[in-house]
Amino acid sequence: MFINTNMGDDYGATSKLFNTKVLLGLVAGAGFSYGLYKLIFSGGNRGKKREFRTGGDAAWNISMQPGSLLERVSGLPLVHEKSDLTVNGSTTDELLSKSPNSLEPHHLEMLFSLLQTNPDPSARIQVLVTLGNSAAFSVNQDYIRKMGGLQIIGNLLSDPAFDVRVQALNVLNNLSMNATNQEQLKVYVRQVLGIIETSHLNSDLQLAGLRMLTNMSVTNNYQYMMKSSITLFLSLLVVGNVILQIQVLKILVNLSANPDMVEDILRSQAPVSLVLLFDSCTNTEVLLRVLTFVGNLKDWTTSTNVTEILKHNKDSLYSVLYGDSSELHQKLPLLLSHPDGEVKSQVAKIMT
Repeated sequence: MFINTNMGDDYGATSKLFNTKVLLGLVAGAGFSYGLYKLIFSGGNRGKKREFRTGGDAAWNISMQPGSLLERVSGLPLVHEKSDLTVNGSTTDELLSKSPNSLEPHHLEMLFSLLQTNPDPSARIQVLVTLGNSAAFSVNQDYIRKMGGLQIIGNLLSDPAFDVRVQALNVLNNLSMNATNQEQLKVYVRQVLGIIETSHLNSDLQLAGLRMLTNMSVTNNYQYMMKSSITLFLSLLVVGNVILQIQVLKILVNLSANPDMVEDILRSQAPVSLVLLFDSCTNTEVLLRVLTFVGNLKDWTTSTNVTEILKHNKDSLYSVLYGDSSELHQKLPLLLSHPDGEVKSQVAKIMT
């Protein structure tokens, strides 16, 4: 049972056969996300583009305050699921079927009690679905934090049930829309990175982890915790499907909008096949985000000595994109004839 119904087709036959680590190993052997950011860091990064998780699902029906973090970084679509759970009689069933915006603190406390005491994975999943929906509202995000709910949900990242881990990440994703919550949720960043690396490629678990990290990368505060995983992101960008590529690119665009992260990005090992994305056959949404990512890197300047070191590191992203033998030099001009006007505009900006 998954909250995001758009993810159901992503877990195909390939993901059942190959672990992400295996595919990333093959890639290495072959050649080898503005609003909140502007609000907080408006002084130094004008012109840089950032990616945010955005809404758009018809299931969303939330009144958001203009300029709030919730407006900028959307969580999961709201899903109203009927529950046949009968723990403690009809009280629990009524609790799980309540509208998310009608849940009060004592209801949330009951949900957390159920989450910790019910041994049935399907029951825990239903509780997490309800908590995830309620966590789309800022007032509930604060309640959940104050009653210790972040740690309770975070502990479920190690639950033996796959679907429980997925739903736990979905809840943490919504909770991470709250800047105060992020300060506590940062302790899970490296664990989530490990989940992304070891999960089946394109799986719901991997995508849920990437969505949470998209929220955590909106500001500069916790981006440093993702430095060592830039190569992982770049590799997933090559081997993943379109849905995964878009989610990875949201993170990469966020990281590249921070000048303090650019050198680490360019130093990171990258597959040579990354340049194949700069093609008219590439999904337009993916292509636009790749171009935005590279556009954010374009204005980076450093000493001649550092540039020379990066040039000679043939596996670095710098060499893959800007090296003398990089195919990007030939591919970019061809994109000037792309049918999408925004693509052409992005290409022209990079080439000038």
